[in-house]
Formats: sequence, C-alpha cells, structure tokens
Amino acid sequence: MQKGKKILIVEDEFIVANDLRMILKKHGYEVIGIASSVTQAKTIIAAEKPNWVLLDIILKGHETGIDLAFELNKLEIPFLFISANTNQGILEAVKEARPYGFLTKPFREKDLFIMLDIANERFNTENKPEEPQIKEVQHKTGKPQIIGRSQAFQEVLSQLELVAPTDTSVLLLGESGTGKEKIAQSLHQQSLRKHQPLVVVNCAAIPLSLLESELFGHEKGAFTGAQNRRIGKFELADGGTIFLDEIGELPLEAQTKLLRVLQEQEIDRVGGDLPVKINVRIIAATNRNLEQEVALGHFRLDLYYRLNIFPIAIPPLRKRTEDIEILANYFLALYATKLKKNITAFAPLALAQMQTYPWPGNIREMQHLIERTVLLAKDPVINEMIFAEHLESKLIPSDSPAQKLGSLEEIERDHILRVLESCKGKVSGQGGATEILQISSSSLYSKMKKYGIKPDFY
Repeated sequence: MQKGKKILIVEDEFIVANDLRMILKKHGYEVIGIASSVTQAKTIIAAEKPNWVLLDIILKGHETGIDLAFELNKLEIPFLFISANTNQGILEAVKEARPYGFLTKPFREKDLFIMLDIANERFNTENKPEEPQIKEVQHKTGKPQIIGRSQAFQEVLSQLELVAPTDTSVLLLGESGTGKEKIAQSLHQQSLRKHQPLVVVNCAAIPLSLLESELFGHEKGAFTGAQNRRIGKFELADGGTIFLDEIGELPLEAQTKLLRVLQEQEIDRVGGDLPVKINVRIIAATNRNLEQEVALGHFRLDLYYRLNIFPIAIPPLRKRTEDIEILANYFLALYATKLKKNITAFAPLALAQMQTYPWPGNIREMQHLIERTVLLAKDPVINEMIFAEHLESKLIPSDSPAQKLGSLEEIERDHILRVLESCKGKVSGQGGATEILQISSSSLYSKMKKYGIKPDFY
C-alpha cells in the first residue's frame, strides 16, 4: 500500500487501535481516525473519505465489522479485516464481504506491512481497465490449448488475461480434472516470465520427510544419504513461476515454512548456513474448500490470504455444457491422429449421451474416455459412448469367472484404481484414497509405483 494513503482504523479495543495507529504513522501512513463502532466509523468516512479501512469484526453496538464491510463495498472503499475470530461462520461471512486481506490478531509489524502490500497489489490488479471480452472458441496461449465458448469459461479466460502479465499470486480453485494445470501453464506463458522456468510441484505427492529437501534443496552431508548438493524446486524456478498443485494437501508444518518463503522471498537449504534469495511468481491450485480447512485448523489463515490475492474459480464440465461438443471433437481429432485411426465424428446419440452425463471426473475423464473409445472403435463414426461406470458390466458379464478370479496383485491394483477414481484422484486428506484404504500416503504411493498407476490412469 502506498504511503500517504488515508487509513481509518475501526477497532473497539483502544490499546490495540492506538498501537496500530502508531505503527502506521511511524512508517509514513496517514491515519485519519479511530472508530470503536460502525456508527462512529460512518461519520468519519463521510467526513474524511479514507482510501483504506482496517476493520475489526466484533465492535461496540449492534452492528459488526461485517455489516460495515458491505457499506464499504457500496462506497468502493477497499478494506482489510483484522480479527482474532477465525471460526467457520465468521470466515464464510468474511468471504461474502470480499475484503482485500485478513490479518489474525496478534500479529507482528512485519505481518501487517506484508498484508498491506498484498492488499494493495490485489486492489490494483482488480481495478485495471478491463480487456475486451474474449470471443474465440480456441484460445491459444503457447503450448497449452484452452478450449471453450461458454460464458462461464469466457469469464475464466478474461480473468486469466487480466492477471497473467503481472507478478500477482494466483489461486486456482476447482474440482479435480477441470484443467487447473493448463490454466497455470497459460498464466506463465502470457507473463513476462515466459522465457524462464515453470516448475510444477504436486504437493500431495511429496512425503513429509522429503518435503523440505524437495522444495528448498539441501547441502551435501545435510543428512544421511545426502551425498551431493540438491537444488530445490523454488530455486529451480528462480526468475520464473512455481505452480503449487494440490496446495490444500500440505501439512501445517510445511505450510509454516512455505509462508516464510513467500513472505521473505528466500529459502534455506537443509544444512545450509546462509539463506538464498529467490524471485518467483506463485500459482497455487486446490480442489479443497480452503475456508473450511482454515476453520477446521488444517490450513493457515495467513497462508490462505497470501495465496488468495487473485483467485480464479474454474467451473466443472457439467456447468460448461456448451463446451462439451467442442472438447469432444478436439479430443477425437487428437486421438484419431495419435492412434492412426480413421475416426471422423460422433453420432447424434453419442453427443447426446455426453451432454447429459454429469462428468464427475471433468475434462480429464472425457479425455481418457475418448482415447479409449477411439482405440476400440471399428467404424468412422462413434455411435455410442460407454462410460467408466458401465464399462465393467459391458465388457465382463456378471456371471463370468473372469470377473471373480485374478491374482492378489491384480485385485489390489484394480481396487486401488477404483478407489482413486471414486476420490477423483485425491490421494490423502479427508475423503482421500488413503482414508478409504486405511493406509499411509507413503504406502499408497509405493503401491502406485509398483503397479504403474499414474495420474493418467484415473
């Protein structure tokens, strides 16, 4: 936030408010007043017209900080919440109020100014002049091809083009299989960092014991088996972009270390003596409800707001029905060429089946379904789609011995695949495959490696 901007503090604890005022003034900010209630705040706002408001939630009187927040939105005055309340009900109300940040009390001076900078960055990004609405069906941004003409997806593309040229952190939200990695690739390729590395990290796939070494690197001899220096993912991404996929799967201990790296823009190699400065842009993605994870104590609130500067919600395929035929024809042409098959079109029945199917696995499920369909097809036109939930009954009769017999390894592999499919590829955490299978993440990854199970399989 630029110094000299007029700030109003709305806080009913005078000692807290006065300390905050002195900290801000010491660093060159103009504090136009302190209000202990919504009524008092409205009076000051009408008279002084602040540029920013720092807003507590629980205030004197009948109205709360959240009530005032909705008034500030109407007045187009940006604000940040400062509160000790982080239960789920509060967080849901906070989300509806659309603040530019949330700082949890108690906090350090450094945390305050980092949050002010983040809030200002997000405000400036959101208030850039809007680009014309994207009209093309296929939006080509370098290597990844993003396809869609539905209104829901055009909104995603508009947000992408707005934020891509900046260094603003982006949080991609959406179900598994919606194409979050493709969006991340496009963000990178439309940025000023496009000639620098894009490093992809699957946060759910790194065992906790190796997490720090994988992300931040280690020095030779740092621990048993560290025979050489290892450069971590953040250092590899220096000058470019790091994509933290499945960020919601990170354990709390790792979240704390990640937050420090994001704030300080430096990493400590395991066993290293000095920090290493880095310059990376952060793109994160998750299929979890992070507000709920914060309320449950599974995700740090300060990390959430550090990542959530510019969120982009990617709609599931069932809410993009206008795009189903376009995507299906794209994958049909792709796999017909790749598999050297003379397959040219879908029959009306096949298209109708795809339009009414709910696509629980989203675009990834469609891609795999069409690849399998093209592989099995014998005619130039695909007349009918056989979806995964019907495949077993179609290929193997229920009374067939082949359905009942198999080696233990085959049965285990098939069971793991079915569980992964039912979890939409989610490995650990609540609702993940490890919870259903009742084994540890490391054991599951070991079995997946043993049986050759990769993300492309589910």
